[in-house]
Amino acid sequence: MEGLTPQLMLRAYAAGIFPMADAADDPGLHWIDPPFRGVLPVGGIHASRSLRRSLRRGGWSATLNARFEAVVDACADRPETWINAPLRGLYRELHAMGFAHSLEVWREGELAGGTFGIALGGAWFGESMFSARTDGSKLALLWLSHQLGRCGFRLFDTQFSTPHLESLGGREISRRAYRAALSSALSVPASLSGPLPEAAALLQETTQMS
Repeated sequence: MEGLTPQLMLRAYAAGIFPMADAADDPGLHWIDPPFRGVLPVGGIHASRSLRRSLRRGGWSATLNARFEAVVDACADRPETWINAPLRGLYRELHAMGFAHSLEVWREGELAGGTFGIALGGAWFGESMFSARTDGSKLALLWLSHQLGRCGFRLFDTQFSTPHLESLGGREISRRAYRAALSSALSVPASLSGPLPEAAALLQETTQMS
């Protein structure tokens, strides 16, 4: 796939497809349009007792867009990844344009986990996540889900479903259902902005929803 630009990538997301590489050292990209799509709840994913207990212990905090490239690098730093050099460059451009965002989770001042994705209208297209400390990625998704709800988003797209995501309330929906949800979400003028909740406030909101 030659000549992929940030603008074309955004049009592809709006049409329900996204690019991936076969491996980090593969310079090529392929369009993906899965028959079933993974989604997470907007406004609060399922938090287990152990996750709430971890949050209650304290020392956790979160930021938006503080270390975007570090989050992308950490997500790609694994034995098998679909994030190659061309995609990294596109993500950097989309971040500079205000479409790609990262959420960082900190534990006692150290980067403990994070996630990044692309915002378009009221749709959030989650790309990847990582953990450097236990519960880092789960808390990143928990913080992000609450922030998406606060900011008026309607769709939290995870591309695929995994047991990890299913434990947080993720599920699969058909391509037809996904595109209907996507069309509705794209019509919403949402914006991923504003302060993130403090850990104590996040815990209170999460406990109330459990």
